[in-house]
Amino acid sequence: MARAPLNALQDFVAVARAQNLTRAAQRQHLTVSALSHQMRGLEQRVGCPLFVRGPRGLKLTAEGQMLLDNVASHIEAIEQAMRPLCGRRSNALNLSATPSMGSSWLLPRLPRFVKRHPEMELNLDSSIELVDFADGRFDAALRYGPGQWPGVVSEPLFDEWLTPVASPLLLKARKPPKLEDLGEWPLLCPEDPWAEWFTTFGGKPPRRYAASFSDSETRQRAAVEGIGIALGRTTMVKPLIEAGMLVALFPQVLKARYGHYLVYPQRSREHAGFIAFREWLLEEATQVFRPLPNVNAKADRRSRGNVRAKRGAATTR
Repeated sequence: MARAPLNALQDFVAVARAQNLTRAAQRQHLTVSALSHQMRGLEQRVGCPLFVRGPRGLKLTAEGQMLLDNVASHIEAIEQAMRPLCGRRSNALNLSATPSMGSSWLLPRLPRFVKRHPEMELNLDSSIELVDFADGRFDAALRYGPGQWPGVVSEPLFDEWLTPVASPLLLKARKPPKLEDLGEWPLLCPEDPWAEWFTTFGGKPPRRYAASFSDSETRQRAAVEGIGIALGRTTMVKPLIEAGMLVALFPQVLKARYGHYLVYPQRSREHAGFIAFREWLLEEATQVFRPLPNVNAKADRRSRGNVRAKRGAATTR
């Protein structure tokens, strides 16, 4: 018996899943006519129709479904086995980053990387999911966390700091808060370390919080809309402060429990594109800590002397 037509079977799986020749052809980088000819040849090879062709696309016949069930997992296993060996071009880098880190910190800085390395192709994927480097899709990731992930190298980039931020819309109705009366304002997200903030800098926590949100992007947006005061990450809120959409209420900042890391597998140490990106990234990370603009600094100066003894893990920039 002749060998199985692996290319045709790979294309068959793509067509069966898309149920549309045009979409499958785009994914397989083929013309529609070439893919259609490929499927007719496969049907002749197995001796039965695999698809029912209709005005709304393709549907698998019973034989087609049987073939898909039998070969799909094997095609996927072959692709997964080859993935770590393919696409290792020295001038291309596949990077994963959380949406908040990508949009607020990395993207504003990328023009400098592009200017330094115009030959580089950077492919950025935004996701909160942890990267499985075993499948070979990514060369590195930017992550916010404790810095201890098994089986990978984790290089610290910079610490994260927290400070209360509010929308100018919220501050229109009354004078900006002082440290001691912050708890009288609508505060967002009790799951954030507000208790540590009040323990460190003084004041009384509120009896209840205005609202809670499950992700940092939504919390940030809620603060911009004037729903309440957020305990914002400085790397995320600084662009919004500079744009006038948020105001840093105090010069005090609280060190967060987690930090930002460059995470990568050992194999990336041999990748020229990664080496160039890592060198540039570590340089950028050294320039993170700069004072945040603050409209309430004068009113808050009287409070600073009362909190210096409490600083501990916190600092003032």
